[in-house]
Amino acid sequence: MSSRNIWTHKGTFLLAAVGSAVGLGNLWRFPYLTGENGGGAFILVYAMTIAIVGIPILIAETLIGRASRKSPIMGMKYLTETHGVHKAWRSIGWMGASAAFIILSFYSVIAGWALHYAGLMFSGSLVGADATAISASFDALLASPALLVLYHTIFIAVSGLIVGMGIHKGIESGLRFMMPALFLILLVVLVYALMVGDAGAALSFLFTFNLQDLSLEGWLQAMGQSFFTLSLGMGAIMAYGAYMSSEASLTRTAISIALVDTVIALMAGVAIFALVFGSGLEAGQGPGLMFVTLPIAFAELPGGAFLGGVFFLLVIGAALTSAISLVEPVAAWLVERFGFSRPKAVALMVTCCWALGLVTAFSFNIWAEGTFTQRWFNRSPFDVLEFITNILMPVGGLLIALFAGWALSRDEVLREMATHAGWFRVWQFLVRFVAPTGVAFVFLRTIPQIEGNLLPAVLALLMIGAFSAGRVFLVRS
Repeated sequence: MSSRNIWTHKGTFLLAAVGSAVGLGNLWRFPYLTGENGGGAFILVYAMTIAIVGIPILIAETLIGRASRKSPIMGMKYLTETHGVHKAWRSIGWMGASAAFIILSFYSVIAGWALHYAGLMFSGSLVGADATAISASFDALLASPALLVLYHTIFIAVSGLIVGMGIHKGIESGLRFMMPALFLILLVVLVYALMVGDAGAALSFLFTFNLQDLSLEGWLQAMGQSFFTLSLGMGAIMAYGAYMSSEASLTRTAISIALVDTVIALMAGVAIFALVFGSGLEAGQGPGLMFVTLPIAFAELPGGAFLGGVFFLLVIGAALTSAISLVEPVAAWLVERFGFSRPKAVALMVTCCWALGLVTAFSFNIWAEGTFTQRWFNRSPFDVLEFITNILMPVGGLLIALFAGWALSRDEVLREMATHAGWFRVWQFLVRFVAPTGVAFVFLRTIPQIEGNLLPAVLALLMIGAFSAGRVFLVRS
């Protein structure tokens, strides 16, 4: 990879990785999980698992990307050949790229909802609307395949346009503008929420240390959140790592990413729940919090229409920075493998991803009932796509940890990490033993949810992972 494809500034990788990590889940899932699972107790467990699972794998995935200077698929091909390890390890690249492709297909549809609500807020359509009217508005959006496809098309086209402009003019320039703008918007919304909402109730909900409320399920959710929030196992960090300057510190950057991601999630949580509790509403989980409860709160608060529109601009921006990172793994592979120009590669990837996104758009309306996925798997088509990624990401993260910890040479890792032997030994122990165990727990948490004909597919993935891991001690040909 030529120097033209290295980030212009050392800090760009930090912006890119934070942009990938900060998405829709930060704005509703993390704050809700924190409040429902012991507040400060959940944050403590989350911080511990970030330190011993998330950060070591984040370093490992970035290291693999920077060591290969290629897309995840081609990078793993290069590293398996140069290190004399079994070809089965190449599945890491394919799993990451596949996860990114599938996630973008449904992420774009859900992010499109924010486009709809930004328009409703700025137009004043929801001013004075009651809970019944706002709930009906959300139901009407889901029931309209035309609207969902329209917003899906707009969002994924903008994502593709930014990536198609190139590493520097597109991704780097876009992130250097969007990330500071998103942080500024979040500050504006937070100040507004503290002024007109119930900050005390929000702070109590999020930060009161209630260890008795932290069940085993809460521990597992904290571990899962620490893994998924950093965008691990889906190729984005590996792809961005390939453009990272050799002088930038892997360790300091990884710690910074985890800290910024967590701070943004907590700031969003304080803002959201101050508004929710200030309006006398109940905290809800998932899309209902974002697209029903919050619009109700904004409709009742002074200046809520404008600030509601600003908030949904924040949601769109956070989703967009994540979407950009999801385009890159597959687009970069098409450029390297087939010699496509970047615009052509991105156009092909985005078009195929748009087509798969129709499955999600139709899952809420014309395919809501009677599909083969419901007959075979007892899940909607969208749920099946989401479930597949919930398998691919942890298995991919597990293999990344094992590959970086066992297959890469000590000299290469030390050269890339540019750290002292003491920290290297700590990282190596964590990435070889502790992080894989933690990710295995995250993965096994999905096993009770496996139904019917999904079980053979999951067992096949486990066999592939076990085979790859079994070859780890035969790392030299």
